[in-house]
Amino acid sequence: MTSKEYLARRQFLKELSSASAAALACGGVTALNATQGAQHPEAKADSCILIWMAGGMAAPDTFDPKAYSPFEKGLAVDNILSTFPAIDTAVDNIKITKGLENVASVMDRATLIRSAIQPDLGSILHSRHQYHWHTGYVPPLTVAAPHIGAWMAKVLGPKNPVIPPFINIGQRLEGVGEKEELKAFTTAGFFGSEFGPMNLPFPQDAVRSVQPPKGMEPGRFSNRYRHYRKLVDQNPHRELISDFQQESMLRSMDAAHRLLQSKEKHAFDLTREPKESYERYDTGRFGRGCLLARRLVEEGARFVEVTTEYIPFIHWDTHENGHSTVARVKQEIDRPIAQLILDLEARGLLDRTLVVIASEFSRDMMIEGVPGSTARDQSRAPSKTLEEPKHYGLHRHFTGGTSVVMFGGGTKKGFLYGKTADQRPLLAVENPVSVMDLHATIFTAMGISPQTAFEVEKRPFYATRDGHGKPVLDIFA
Repeated sequence: MTSKEYLARRQFLKELSSASAAALACGGVTALNATQGAQHPEAKADSCILIWMAGGMAAPDTFDPKAYSPFEKGLAVDNILSTFPAIDTAVDNIKITKGLENVASVMDRATLIRSAIQPDLGSILHSRHQYHWHTGYVPPLTVAAPHIGAWMAKVLGPKNPVIPPFINIGQRLEGVGEKEELKAFTTAGFFGSEFGPMNLPFPQDAVRSVQPPKGMEPGRFSNRYRHYRKLVDQNPHRELISDFQQESMLRSMDAAHRLLQSKEKHAFDLTREPKESYERYDTGRFGRGCLLARRLVEEGARFVEVTTEYIPFIHWDTHENGHSTVARVKQEIDRPIAQLILDLEARGLLDRTLVVIASEFSRDMMIEGVPGSTARDQSRAPSKTLEEPKHYGLHRHFTGGTSVVMFGGGTKKGFLYGKTADQRPLLAVENPVSVMDLHATIFTAMGISPQTAFEVEKRPFYATRDGHGKPVLDIFA
């Protein structure tokens, strides 16, 4: 990490910390009231699974293939558009790239949006773009913006009162790079902790989160819970936290205790999955996360995010070794994603479950951001010709055209929406979809009006910025 990049990220954190402090100091999170007038659409889905390709999934190397150039020493960098060849899918007019053969076989259940776009946000940092995508808002803010999953938890409530309505799978919030930035959007914001995520970074260990500590019998655990609740309720420093936030924390504790006593907690135990089924998903932590997501949705989870995990310069963050890294990541995601869709369909759940595959932005071999952007180039590849295989890949952040895939939830099957140019710059040239409108589309599928708002700091805070998000209705059947 360069000194400039480090300072930019530190400034981002400073802005977030100042905004959160300001919100607490003015007591703006003490009262929330739904704004009148938002007419909710009829829900097409009851649950949502967000498959988060953290780090910047390159569309030309995944769901939007362009002209393919295999590696050779001396290859001109400006000739490289895709580093994987196109392959056929189950839909005649849709091709994706080699390495996603299993996903290709279920594209007849999908809507593929090829024209999602993102702003540069002044500087193209994963932290800022992931915050923007997950909340719909650009930091800094005077209040802590809720994650899209927290909106569903707050507005719709739990589908099953025992299962947490918002579950986050696969992302560590401790011990990895940019952990504070990740924590900034993996939260319920001003809604309160009861609507925040249950974080399960290691799917195979998820069952531990719904069990008393090792060696502690259930009776002793329940007794400790009662004493802890009393301690929190009688906190002598309660003036340091609003009544609303304190009550929300107590409600979240009550919900957690109900889960630990329920039969539904077995959904968290992957050892209960039949061996053959488990092995179909088991390509690693991400694959096991997809299996856990399916089991949780079966038991009534409202919103589940499964991520490949964001760690700087790892997985989709391909500033170097781009082609070989993407080839490896494809092996981890291809079979589990396809199996998730097939299993949901077989169980009669796909029609009422919206599955979304998305990333914070795409990538290009030559352009950082969009043409004319002043964003700093972070590629480690040469700018003229290739000399080594590690330089072969799409290394630069690109915000002008990104792919999003949707399954179920009332979306059309085998449908292609939007288009990017076939030659660089690979900008969205048909039906561009902003983050705000993409959120409006997801909310609409879930039966939430994009104009939904709550009063905070004596002013409305909307599900989409200023309530202006417009759903892409053409993708719905």
